[in-house]
Amino acid sequence: MHPVRPRTATQRAHGIAAALGAAALVAAGLVASTSTPAEAAIGDVVWSQEFNGSAGSAPDSAVWSYDTGAGGWGNAELQNYTTSRNNSALDGQGNLVITARREGDGSYTSARLQSNNKFEVKYGRVEARIQIPRGQGIWPAFWMLGGDFPQNAWPSSGEIDIMENVGKEPHRIYGTVHGPGYSGGGGITGAYQHPQNWSFADTFHTYAVDWKPGSITWSVDGNVFHQVTTSRVGGNPWVFDKAYFLILNVAVGGQWPGYPDGSTQFPQQMKVDYVRVYDNGSGSGGGGGGGSLPTGTGTIRVANSLCLDVPWAQTHDGNPIQVVGCNGNTAQQWTRGSDGTVRALGKCLDVSGGGTANGTVVQLWTCNGTGAQKWTYDSGTRALKNPQSGRCLDAVGGTPVHDGQRVNLWDCHGGANQQWYL
Repeated sequence: MHPVRPRTATQRAHGIAAALGAAALVAAGLVASTSTPAEAAIGDVVWSQEFNGSAGSAPDSAVWSYDTGAGGWGNAELQNYTTSRNNSALDGQGNLVITARREGDGSYTSARLQSNNKFEVKYGRVEARIQIPRGQGIWPAFWMLGGDFPQNAWPSSGEIDIMENVGKEPHRIYGTVHGPGYSGGGGITGAYQHPQNWSFADTFHTYAVDWKPGSITWSVDGNVFHQVTTSRVGGNPWVFDKAYFLILNVAVGGQWPGYPDGSTQFPQQMKVDYVRVYDNGSGSGGGGGGGSLPTGTGTIRVANSLCLDVPWAQTHDGNPIQVVGCNGNTAQQWTRGSDGTVRALGKCLDVSGGGTANGTVVQLWTCNGTGAQKWTYDSGTRALKNPQSGRCLDAVGGTPVHDGQRVNLWDCHGGANQQWYL
């Protein structure tokens, strides 16, 4: 679980809450190293989750993790977040349902799902179709945090609140950004009023941000109501040109929404029909666009299974890298640097001879600052790409991936043997 969400100080001061982030991953086809998918056109869905599983089943664990616990979450909230199917489950009708409950002892439970280290998005139209819950003290949200959190502390990590609502204002939706110098009470916020002043909980609505370099635009049901550009943050840093992960939650109580009263009925459900990312011509579509490498230290897993590994933990130059079962050894701990290097045991992930051809071996080598040791990450396709060659880190021989498989460079195609989970 994450520490108390970084924006909590924000909401405590600002009263604008955590926004619920819903997002999910499309299962990629298993293809050989010679296939090439068609590129997405503007308007195409480039990433989605449709929540079409059986009733009572859990959300996709390849996409979602849970923040759990009580303690107020920095906003004097009342709920205890759980992993229970009582609080988060598919309904068998194409929806993810997050349920806030009042338990027999008078306590409250709910769920908060987040995709940190599993799915990140950089640019595109990020959209979810949601029916929010209702009632005094109920606080649903759909939001994003910078993918470099928690290594980069909030608010420097950045936050994009796509949608949040407080039950005492059933006819109003908020969209906000927080960053260094404009967090808490200084968060840059816009509000959308229902055209008929009806409750947004009455039916499904579509909540979206259209996110491009230097610009974020909010809409409800296609109606634009808020925009933030680099000029709006003044002399403060713009921290929104990098990958972000997604969060979905329903809080109960807190300093902004207030607390349940006699009018509040439980359980309350937030239903999420889908979460999608569309190509909006920003160059990155829904997946990080081969942008900066998310920093941090940990395993790098191919197809979310086997770990990138230095054979026998031997650090001699030229040791060819492989994938094997994850074992927790230091030979599988990789540090991703802001300089684009990927390092283990004090040396760098390196393209042999600085080669650019398909099949070029990827090895361990003394770090030297050359283009052979630079990598970018596309969090939509999960590709680790060597910009010098324009090719991707690839498990040799395609799928299924297997223990002892070597790695090389190959044309990027999105297959499972090129999907790397950081």
